[in-house]
Amino acid sequence: MVVSASLQALLTSAIDYAGMFPPCSLALEPALQNHASYVRSPEAWMLNTFVLPVQQFNSARPLLSNFDPLHPLRVTALGPKTANMDSFLDALEDADLAIRSFSKYGVDLVSIAQLEMFLPDDVEQVCLKKAKEIIGDLPVFWEAPPDKAEKTIASLAKHNSDQDVATFGYKLRTGGVTADAFPTSAQIARALVKAGRHQLAIKFTAGLHHPMRQFREEVKTKMHGFLNVLGAAVLAAEHQWDANQAVMMLEDEDPESFSFTDDFFAWRDWKIDTERLKSRRSLVRSFGSCSFDEPRDDLRALRLL
Repeated sequence: MVVSASLQALLTSAIDYAGMFPPCSLALEPALQNHASYVRSPEAWMLNTFVLPVQQFNSARPLLSNFDPLHPLRVTALGPKTANMDSFLDALEDADLAIRSFSKYGVDLVSIAQLEMFLPDDVEQVCLKKAKEIIGDLPVFWEAPPDKAEKTIASLAKHNSDQDVATFGYKLRTGGVTADAFPTSAQIARALVKAGRHQLAIKFTAGLHHPMRQFREEVKTKMHGFLNVLGAAVLAAEHQWDANQAVMMLEDEDPESFSFTDDFFAWRDWKIDTERLKSRRSLVRSFGSCSFDEPRDDLRALRLL
């Protein structure tokens, strides 16, 4: 079937393939082989990057032969989680060296699109400035726990306002393999609204395998839907929603509430036209998923793909 223009706008380059991470937890080689097949698939337009820990860069080099200049490997570099500011800056310097080295290895086969890394609790503005000096203009999405989302977003936005290029964004963890890993709809809503008001780029990771919010037996809780989350992010920014309004959309489990046409995307009575949606997506980047098959299969089941 023909994919509507608004669905394409919402999902273009929306999925970062994270096959090495739970629950899939594949080894590096099969995960990269999967990605090589995905970038050649009819749905490659939905694919963004391959999530690769910087510690695995050397191991990935011999596997770059799976890619070619027409189907290169675009990487999200994942830095290690650190406990405090000092170890964070040391790890960031190591990550920067690894990124520079890996980028030179196969310039027509691989590129580093962005870095993701966890922010320790004691990181402040001075530390963010040092981080910027280390990493340069590479886009970075800094992760902090959902209960610190609003404070972190405000801090990152303040940093960006002092820079010529706003390269820092916020990464929100939206699930995991156990029920306690899933933030509440209210926590996600507050992060979406705060990021929209500050014009700060936001991305998501984990727990968004399925388009619609639904109870899943494997995690014994309701998983958030990627149509709910991405849709709420763009509509909240477009219509200046408060968090309560965003929660209503995040918790909607009825596919009939969502409409996709060539001209607009709508949730219930709220609409955004396709060109505006493309613009809003510049700050609502992507979500990490260990599966590229489940999102596509579910979209087909909803007769959207």
